[in-house]
Amino acid sequence: MRRTTPVFIAFLVAASAASPSRAEEAPFEGSLMRLSEILGSLHFLRNLCGEDGNKWRDEMEKLLDAEKPDAARRAKFVASFNRGYRSFEGTYAKCTASAIEAINRYMKEGETLTRDVTGRYGN
Repeated sequence: MRRTTPVFIAFLVAASAASPSRAEEAPFEGSLMRLSEILGSLHFLRNLCGEDGNKWRDEMEKLLDAEKPDAARRAKFVASFNRGYRSFEGTYAKCTASAIEAINRYMKEGETLTRDVTGRYGN
C-alpha cells in the first residue's frame, strides 16, 4: 500500500486564507466537501487495511479548525465525512486488493484536489 504524506494541511491553510465572506458559497466549497468525503473513506479503509488510529479523522478536525464553519456548514462537512466512511463500511469487511486500490485512488484524488484548489485560490 502506498504511504503518502498527505498534503491536505497545506490545502486547508490556503483554502482558509482564501475564503471569501461566508454569505456567498466559496467557489471551492464543493472541493472541500469532496475532500471531507475522501477523508471519511480513508479513515475507514486505512484502518481496515492495517493502519491503526485516527489520522484521517484528525485531518478532518484540522479542516474544521481551519474553516471555522457555522453549525449548518459544519453539519455538511460532517455529513460528507460520514458518507465517505459509510460508503465503504457497507462494502468491505476485510482488506482486499480492491480496498487497497480504493485507498490509492482516494489518496491521489485528495492530492489532486489540494493542488487544484491551492493553485487557483491560494495566496
